[in-house]
Amino acid sequence: MTVRIDADLLLSGRGEPIDHGTVILDGRQITYAGPVSGAPADAGPADASVPVAMPGLWDCHIHFGMPTPDEFDKTEFTSPATMGARAVDELGRVLDAGVTSVREVGGVGIDLVGEIEAGRIRSPHMYGAGGIMSPTAGHADTHSIPLRMVEAGADQYGFMFNVADGVPGVIKAVRKNLRRNAKVIKICTSGGVMSEVDHWSHQQYADEEITAIVEEAARAERFVAAHAEGKAGIMAALRCGVQTIEHGDEIDDEVVELMLEKDIILVPTMWITRQLMAMPDEMPDYAYRKLSELAEIQDDGLAKAVAAGVRIAMGTDTFVHGPLYGTNSLEIAHLVEVGMTPLAAVEAATATGPETLGPQAPRSGQLREGYDADVIALDFNPLEDVSGWGDPDRVTHVWQAGRPVKAPA
Repeated sequence: MTVRIDADLLLSGRGEPIDHGTVILDGRQITYAGPVSGAPADAGPADASVPVAMPGLWDCHIHFGMPTPDEFDKTEFTSPATMGARAVDELGRVLDAGVTSVREVGGVGIDLVGEIEAGRIRSPHMYGAGGIMSPTAGHADTHSIPLRMVEAGADQYGFMFNVADGVPGVIKAVRKNLRRNAKVIKICTSGGVMSEVDHWSHQQYADEEITAIVEEAARAERFVAAHAEGKAGIMAALRCGVQTIEHGDEIDDEVVELMLEKDIILVPTMWITRQLMAMPDEMPDYAYRKLSELAEIQDDGLAKAVAAGVRIAMGTDTFVHGPLYGTNSLEIAHLVEVGMTPLAAVEAATATGPETLGPQAPRSGQLREGYDADVIALDFNPLEDVSGWGDPDRVTHVWQAGRPVKAPA
């Protein structure tokens, strides 16, 4: 099936905008993207004429099948079937909002890949991490229930949590995720907000454990993504070879220098901080206190990274079941708030996304010949007005793998 999309403005994902552009899809691949004047003579008339066409968005930090606000500290008591049912709704919302690919860094999505690829679930392309790895008492441990219950529930809830200690233990934990065909390995090198006892400023996992994880993942050509909010956890991850930093809230000049030296990709998640700060009554008190601390420093650190030219990919950390799924692209506007140009923010949400998967990356995120035929259309110009981001209704069309999956009624 061949599809031709003409656009007043064509954003390729990486490179300069093109006025009066065309992108041609043939099956699952793009065969042409460029000026209308250069389109193949046999391209035929446009199947759609839109104000703006661009690559489908990548959300590189997201979770599916997660708790409602009244379940924030009870995830282990939610059945996998319930989580799967929630995920189906969430996946469709995100796709309709223009997100055609996701890197799920913990959640049930990894177990839905077969159904997604068979076309039985409307969903972005799914690149899952499996269970989030942390040490005992770490960010992916559930401190409020007995440890024996956490350990006993590892098989039932291994899609989300993967608590492991010591070099042999973390190597086996990586292999458990690889056994489920995880495309990226997610670990916690710092504490976090939604875990009860630990603190975001503390390093989690010793350097030798992080190094063992990175080396084991590398044998299977997987990148390692580190939940790292405080500087101690960020620096440990950078020292030990982790390839992407998630959140990265406590950033200073020393952190920026090492990020540039290591050519690290930063996946900030301003979206979730802003969303949760508006939910004080729903959040546990311990979590809101820690989140408030991070909210005070997050933007300044990210502004330093942006100004220095650190590579950045869009991520939201969406994890609260409900209507927030589908507002993911608001993160693009937040990137502009901390100093990115609108065009650079588009690149962070498209072309840089697949690079967070390293050797597992598909040819995606750009409108170029031979790349995946994932394209969206907008009814606003995001280079002039970022206020349209976050509203799924402003995404008028979505083509995924060359097929229309959203179009005007």
